[in-house]
Amino acid sequence: MSSTNYKHQLYDQLAAIGKAISHGRRLELLEYLAQGERTVEALAKLAGLTVANTSRHLQLLRQAGLVVARKKGLYVHYRVSDDGVVMLTAALRRVAEAHGAELTRLLHRYFDNRDGLEPIPRPELLTRARDGLVTVVDVRPTEEYAAGHVPGAVNIPLRELEQRLQDLPRGQEVVAYCRGPYCVLAYDAVARLREKGYQARRMEDGFPEWRAAGLPVESEPAAETKK
Repeated sequence: MSSTNYKHQLYDQLAAIGKAISHGRRLELLEYLAQGERTVEALAKLAGLTVANTSRHLQLLRQAGLVVARKKGLYVHYRVSDDGVVMLTAALRRVAEAHGAELTRLLHRYFDNRDGLEPIPRPELLTRARDGLVTVVDVRPTEEYAAGHVPGAVNIPLRELEQRLQDLPRGQEVVAYCRGPYCVLAYDAVARLREKGYQARRMEDGFPEWRAAGLPVESEPAAETKK
């Protein structure tokens, strides 16, 4: 085999990864799977897709080695293969935000209007949380929190926030986080907290990026659900 043909094959394999993530719904599925393991049925409900369509997207991601699966009973459970997948999608996002005019416009339209303040960087949050200077709130669903979360974070899903304000101390800054940079849960949580008089900010990115950065993570047993 010539060196030229060998190089062509190498780049073809890289292109196969690019092809696997060249669909918006597959990138969205990767975001959900970065939170923890889920069934096809659960992913379909989250993404607003049919089970059949979700399964096809997952098969393409699996063939590219980006997700792995296991069968338990009647259900197939998927998860991202490792944190390298999170780093890959983060790199794609950074390049797109730097050079994609339409993406920049969408970000300004949907996110800047929600919160113009800079999010708190992960290392700073780690230090301040360890020193007891902030209250960290994970506003993702309970099953995602159980699969892994920032150490010491309180789990208050967004839908329960206003009913559980008594769980948050007054006079201390609250930092909320959710699934990632394009997840609106933390944005909405911060807006609601500020309306109630809390000093609130978002964490930079989300939990998958925290974990991929090698920062400490806690987890706890979660009840097994079919969907």
